[in-house]
Amino acid sequence: MTAALLLGLGLVLMAIGMPVAFAIGIAGFTYFFLPETFLPTNIGAQRIVSATQSFPLLAVPLFIFIGHLMNASGITPRLMRLSTLLAGWMSGGLAQASIVLSTLMGGVSGSAVADAAMQSRVLGKGMIKEGYSPGFSGAVLSIGGLITATIPPSIGLILYGYLGEVSIGRLFIAGVVPGFLLMVALMVTTYFVAKRRGYTPVREGLPAGREVLTALRGSIWALLFPVWLLVGIRYGLFTPTEAGAFAVAYALLVGCVIHREMGWREILTAMHASVRDIGMIMLIIMFSGIIGYVVSFERVPQTIAELTLGVFSSHATLLLTLAVLLVLLGMLLEATVVVMLLTPILVPVVKAAGVDPVHFGLLMMTLVTFGGMTPPVGISMYTVCGILRCSFFDYSRELVPFALAVFAVVLGIIFFPDIVLFLPNLLMG
Repeated sequence: MTAALLLGLGLVLMAIGMPVAFAIGIAGFTYFFLPETFLPTNIGAQRIVSATQSFPLLAVPLFIFIGHLMNASGITPRLMRLSTLLAGWMSGGLAQASIVLSTLMGGVSGSAVADAAMQSRVLGKGMIKEGYSPGFSGAVLSIGGLITATIPPSIGLILYGYLGEVSIGRLFIAGVVPGFLLMVALMVTTYFVAKRRGYTPVREGLPAGREVLTALRGSIWALLFPVWLLVGIRYGLFTPTEAGAFAVAYALLVGCVIHREMGWREILTAMHASVRDIGMIMLIIMFSGIIGYVVSFERVPQTIAELTLGVFSSHATLLLTLAVLLVLLGMLLEATVVVMLLTPILVPVVKAAGVDPVHFGLLMMTLVTFGGMTPPVGISMYTVCGILRCSFFDYSRELVPFALAVFAVVLGIIFFPDIVLFLPNLLMG
């Protein structure tokens, strides 16, 4: 009960406009000032510090940095050309290309919001000039970022694995199949909507084999990055954290030596943007350490597990219930915050129920990231609508068919766990 009240306090403070990190920190520290609490207040400060003392957590700033480096290294325009070549011949060619680009960028940026913002600046105005409605353009560009939440290296999966003590390597490998299923579902939805509205392709006919090979050759270094990442983790060449360091060195090599499009100015700009993003995320992680301690000290996961195991008769029923909860919370809070607050609570619950935490991790990241693309406070929604200057009402209306496609994939993940677990079980046992 006490933990629930503290979480409620944190949500109220966020609702009135307090920065997320401070809202979480104040709510957590309040526990140590309650009359029935016998713990010394310096434990709160210790938990803030100890939350940063994690080797796996080093992967977060490294992969944030790699996202900015990759955008500065000339990889993005090459992937854009490849995406347009592969999907531009379909109805709604630019929209289709944006979804393919999201899939390719998933292994580069690691962030749904960063992917949506980048694509809105690169493709958004062009889509509107081609006759696409601003709401449709915004919905496509925003929902495409959802693929980034599953395709490795996803920053959200790193945080989930760290907080839930789940293998990050298995999470990375498990995200590949759901990511491609999301791509197919969103492309099919885009095709039917575009066909009905008369949105035309951007090129005539299927691309020639020579064109595809030329585009693949130009994008080969970006396409090889996630492959080498997964192979290295699978065969023990490096841990997920060390993979972040490898990725930074890889991006510097590609940008400075191979493409020769990145100099000191671009590197310093990427570092500046990375420090800003890392500071925001790490502050949330530090203060969430207090909430995590309170939750474990009050035995919240064990209590919830005892209640749910007696109520839900099947894994599917439990996951469907949690899915509704995650979508609702994702609509109100940023995905990182939801992961920070709920992973220590829910992972022990699903483990006790016999659900594989890797399976639940992909489900959780898909749903909380999707929540960030919906009203009332979706960060991706605000980002895209702000760049394209489209109304939230038009955006929300156009998002509906894409939301249905996402929910179809989510139901598949819930009822057919092998969609998620097949690849990690095959490669890692």
